[in-house]
Amino acid sequence: MKSLLPLLGRYALTLIFVAIAALVAWQAWTRHEHTPWTRDGRVRADIVRVSTDVGGLVTQVAVRDNQRVEAGQLLLVLDRPRIAATIERADAAIAEARATLDQARMEARRDIALGDLVATEAREQNVAKVRTAQAALKRAQADRNIARVDMQRTEIRATSSGIITNLDIHAGDYLAAGAQAMALVDTSSLRIEGYFEETKLHHVAIGDHARVRLMGDDAEITGHVESIAAAIADDQRDETGNLLPRVAPTFSWVRLAQRIPVRIHIDHVPPGVRLIAGTSASVEIHPVDAERPVAAQSRSHS
Repeated sequence: MKSLLPLLGRYALTLIFVAIAALVAWQAWTRHEHTPWTRDGRVRADIVRVSTDVGGLVTQVAVRDNQRVEAGQLLLVLDRPRIAATIERADAAIAEARATLDQARMEARRDIALGDLVATEAREQNVAKVRTAQAALKRAQADRNIARVDMQRTEIRATSSGIITNLDIHAGDYLAAGAQAMALVDTSSLRIEGYFEETKLHHVAIGDHARVRLMGDDAEITGHVESIAAAIADDQRDETGNLLPRVAPTFSWVRLAQRIPVRIHIDHVPPGVRLIAGTSASVEIHPVDAERPVAAQSRSHS
């Protein structure tokens, strides 16, 4: 009898450990199923490709790489003397067009005053000259307006507040019209995008709380689900020339769950945490209403 007691004690201790392990595993599984999380997250931001509308030499670079700028702040100045000369030429063309119009109007008034002494054909020709001169004046005025707009756009300014990056422009460089001069990270658009498996989406709803940790940083960023992507690319299908779908003839026995982008609006960033677009993050979703039924969540995504 005494020899059975130690054996029963060991069995009891083993059962206790197994029960504890099973309880921990069950809690971990429940948390994984009902608290969706992913390590496949990214910090995202809108990137403004600062481009030129007119071509010319760069005469001034008013910012540095990785500098923070405010909306409306001067970034670059292009060759202004050339545009100024274009404006002067447009002014001269306007003066010439006005002189031509005045002469045509004077001849038309003279024809009217002479009455039947002037042939009808000559009178019609002078009226046509007036109309042609009026059109030439409008064209010259439009050219001047374009030149003035070009002058304004020789000064390239920030369209939003943010941080300049990838700046490799110097005074003396030439930029063609439409060339991209630098990138501007719009810091007001910083957000987190978590890529969740489609099997977990029924536990994610707009408005749910989100906890985010950047790779290499233990500080917790808080936010909420702002939106869920409505579509992703289908690698098994593309379009053909006759507008009929072409579906891959093979099918994998191992079906991997697709990952759906979920946008997280950032509510709070701890002091000292730097948000850099493109860096990795882990995202954990906590339902606002922990008791909501799964069916209700499914309807919210339909």
